[in-house]
Amino acid sequence: MKSIAVLTSGGDAPGMNAAVRAVTRSALDHGMTVHGVRQGWQGMVDGSFRQLSARDVGGIIQVGGTFLGSARCAEFREESGRSKALRHLNQRGIDGLVVIGGNGSQTGSFKFSEMGVPVVGIASTIDNDLLGSDITIGVDTAINVTLEAIDHLRTTGSSHNRAFLVETMGRDCGYIAIMAGLAGGAEVISIPEAEVSAADIAARLHAAYERGKTHAIVVIAEGVKESARKILSYFEAEARKTGFELRTTVLGHVVRGAPPTAFDRILGTRLGYGAVQALADGDTGVLVGWQKNVVTRVPLRDVVGQTKPVDTALLDLARVLAK
Repeated sequence: MKSIAVLTSGGDAPGMNAAVRAVTRSALDHGMTVHGVRQGWQGMVDGSFRQLSARDVGGIIQVGGTFLGSARCAEFREESGRSKALRHLNQRGIDGLVVIGGNGSQTGSFKFSEMGVPVVGIASTIDNDLLGSDITIGVDTAINVTLEAIDHLRTTGSSHNRAFLVETMGRDCGYIAIMAGLAGGAEVISIPEAEVSAADIAARLHAAYERGKTHAIVVIAEGVKESARKILSYFEAEARKTGFELRTTVLGHVVRGAPPTAFDRILGTRLGYGAVQALADGDTGVLVGWQKNVVTRVPLRDVVGQTKPVDTALLDLARVLAK
């Protein structure tokens, strides 16, 4: 294999740049030419490529997001869009592709591989809901950003006898909320997979107040049906029944934008190197992930169309420890 391309797709994740850096420099070490694709699958369709040198990926390992850019691409979902992308690869003599992203991105990888393109995916999503990897690029940073907010709010909450509701990212998956809530000692955690109603949240906080707690933390994922605003409205109407005054903090995309932790930098580096090794070995149509503390390869056909469930048993653990 003489020439490869690399792209980042879907939601950005801290550590993506570390993966791009590792892919680029590992491929150059193998004597390959490397092209970066701008704006994910959209760049593939538009033919937006940039040849990368070792210096082009210098100084990015500590930066969150993705210097290649990322974008949704409805056109790539159609066969005509994928055919256009394939033509751009062929015109440039590119004979291998690395795709860094989550579920939607790897679905695109699988469809492209079915067209005969040697593709290797790298597991990257802050939601950690991608099969084929115990942990994905960006997760550790997202949890730590959420946890830092929880720690700060607990400090001010204890000063004012308040409860704080923290909404973190997780439209369909509550992994960040569970892990940050558990690490932060939250009294209540509500996620799409196991939602807690506003009335139940109020009841649990009242029970905590009755046990003598002077402050409390509620962590919810953004995908729950009863949003932070709805919960706050309920508390305003039923404040006398809870004991605590409630304040809300919605983290939003702050969770995505932090510098990657050491773990995410190392994970991105090892998976990026592993992806190039897979291409060099001729082992394509696979997702490179991290399982049982080693870099692994899983066929993309076993990954797409499914999501990895969260361990809701951790919610029971969090409730026990919130006594």
